[in-house]
Amino acid sequence: MDYVQRGTKAFRQINLALFVGGFVTFANLYCTQPLLPVFSKEFHLSPTVSSLSLSVTTTALAIFMLVAGSLSEAFGRKSVMAVSMVGTSLLSLLAAGAPNFPLLLVARIMQGIVLAGLPAIAMAYLAEEVDTKSLGVAMGLYISGNSIGGMAGRIIIGMVTSASSWRTALLVIGVISVVCSLIFVYVLPASKNFTSRPLQLTSLVGTMWHHLHDIGLLYLFLIGFMLMGGFVTFFNYIGYLLTGTPYHLSQAIAGWIFVIYITGTFSSTFMGRLADRCGRRRVMWIAITIMLLGGLITLIPTIYTVILGAGVFTFGFFGAHSLASSWVGRRATSEHAQASALYLFFYYVGSSIGGTSGGELWTLMNWPGIIAMITVMLIIALYLAHRLSALYPKQLRVK
Repeated sequence: MDYVQRGTKAFRQINLALFVGGFVTFANLYCTQPLLPVFSKEFHLSPTVSSLSLSVTTTALAIFMLVAGSLSEAFGRKSVMAVSMVGTSLLSLLAAGAPNFPLLLVARIMQGIVLAGLPAIAMAYLAEEVDTKSLGVAMGLYISGNSIGGMAGRIIIGMVTSASSWRTALLVIGVISVVCSLIFVYVLPASKNFTSRPLQLTSLVGTMWHHLHDIGLLYLFLIGFMLMGGFVTFFNYIGYLLTGTPYHLSQAIAGWIFVIYITGTFSSTFMGRLADRCGRRRVMWIAITIMLLGGLITLIPTIYTVILGAGVFTFGFFGAHSLASSWVGRRATSEHAQASALYLFFYYVGSSIGGTSGGELWTLMNWPGIIAMITVMLIIALYLAHRLSALYPKQLRVK
């Protein structure tokens, strides 16, 4: 096997390509989140209906991530990722021109389908092509592209919308994505250690059914559901809070709330190191509790406590998510990629269901209703984490 090593031209090309790939994926996935209040005003929609512009995308993404890996086994890693990148970019341009909200949703559903291609395959590509001693750096750069894309996309959307319109904002994201896609296709080296295999969806179903019968993995999948459901609900409706009474922030200023995502870069690393010293069980409880505390802090009605609470909430979320996702790999005894795909399926379905159902609570109770819903979800996550820690054998599969 000819593995790519750190310091080589191929290593730099891979890092650049997958960094921009992660940027495009998450900038486009969450680009409508800051626009929910704007859609409510322009199309005369309830917060619940407006949130569908994100929920339909994450639902489509969740479903098609289950099969994207298998498609890449048959058609090649780079080919499927390239189609995902280019398709996502063109659909962003299409969404910008949608004449009404239903057609915008159609474009967003299609975007969710093609978006699944890169996150489902990127880590498999890295594991196959990069030397194990250099893999940690490559993975870190890819994940940083994810987080920077998600953060920058939201900020760009907020600023351009405030200066012009949401259509112009989506157009800007689309143009940036097209440029990044061309870089990706041109720069990413073709797979050298990949051997194509026939498409076998029946065996995939059997493997996933096996994982769902492992109660420990099921608990982890449900924890991911609760964590992401609460996290997306929080940031779906904080825009309504910040742009409405009593804060009345502009769309541009409110969009900068997403710079808080930077705390996630630190928390995932910090919580991982803490887990190595103290054990995953204890640190998982700590991370979820921090997330819960952050949500409660935002109930204190000042702009400073809302920002502080959002930062604490985000810090806890990224720590808990990093622990849960890595725990899946330790718990699964075989077919680790499929186990991770199932975790992400529950994770994004939680995003869709939580993010949309929270709109009803916003309508009934405003921000306290949102925090009440998130509190219930996090209490369930704490209970599942407690049940998970009691499973046998603890020494090899739970610590």
